[in-house]
Amino acid sequence: MVMTALFMAVIAVMTFIPNVGYINLIVIKATLLHVPVIVGSIVLGPKKGAVLGATFGITSLIKNTLEPSLLSFAFSPFYQVGEIGGNGWSVVIALVPRILVGIVPYYIFTGLEKLLKNRKMRRAAALSVACAAGAFTNTLLVMNLIYFCFREEFAAAKSIALDAVYGAILGIIAVNGVPEAVVAVVIGGAVSLALLRIVPQAERMG
Repeated sequence: MVMTALFMAVIAVMTFIPNVGYINLIVIKATLLHVPVIVGSIVLGPKKGAVLGATFGITSLIKNTLEPSLLSFAFSPFYQVGEIGGNGWSVVIALVPRILVGIVPYYIFTGLEKLLKNRKMRRAAALSVACAAGAFTNTLLVMNLIYFCFREEFAAAKSIALDAVYGAILGIIAVNGVPEAVVAVVIGGAVSLALLRIVPQAERMG
C-alpha cells in the first residue's frame, strides 16, 4: 500500500507541474503519466496497476476540464464549446484505456519471462515489450475510441471532412504514440528493472 500511495503521489505531482505529466500540443495533450502506471503494473501487479491507471484517468478528466485543448471533449463530460461537448463516453475514454495500461504490462512481462529461454536477455526483452505495449495500449485505445465515439465532433473541431478523420487520428498516433512508447521503454524499463530487484515477489502478485 505504501508503494501504491507513492506511485499515486508521483502521478498527482506530475499532473500539476506544467508540461511534465501533460504536454499541451493544442490539438491534444501528450502525456508522460503512462510511465509510472506501467512501472507500477510491472512492479506491483495488475490490481495495484489498475488503481494507478484509474488515478491516471481521473487526472486526465480533471486536466481536460480545467485546462482544455481542442479535443478535451473526448476526455471530459464537462467540456462544452458551442455544439461540441463531452458526454458519458468521455469518461469511458478517460478511464478504461488508462486502467488497462495498469494491467496489460504485467501480464506481458510475466508471460515473456516464462517463455524466453535466454536468462541474461529475457528480463530486459520482457520489460521493453511490456513497456511499449503499455504505451500503445493507451494511445491506440484512446484514439480509436475517439474515432468510434466522437468522429463527428472530431471532424468539427478540426474543420475536416468525416472521411479524413481516421487519417488525422493515425497522424496523432504517429506523432504522440511513438515518442510516448520510446519514453516508456527507456525510462519505464530502467526504473522497473531497478525496482524489481528490491520489491518482493509476493508484493508483485497483488
